[in-house]
Amino acid sequence: MAKKSKGQQGESSAVYRIIDLVGTSPNSWAEAARNAVETASRSLRDIRVAEVDKLDVKVEGANLVYRVKLKLSFKYHGEED
Repeated sequence: MAKKSKGQQGESSAVYRIIDLVGTSPNSWAEAARNAVETASRSLRDIRVAEVDKLDVKVEGANLVYRVKLKLSFKYHGEED
């Protein structure tokens, strides 16, 4: 086993997974992002960061649909967790 350096003593290690999500809303980009994170949180645990990658608007006739592409990171847990 590798020896811990001085800066690593007492620090715990973790692994995080990053996935891409697209959230939508008829009202705003903030609501679109919230919808994506809230929906993902129903099946993922330990969500850490949602990074906005892209904002766009889909035109549907006279209506706009706000879309947010996110990179969402969450802590990876092995089978024993």
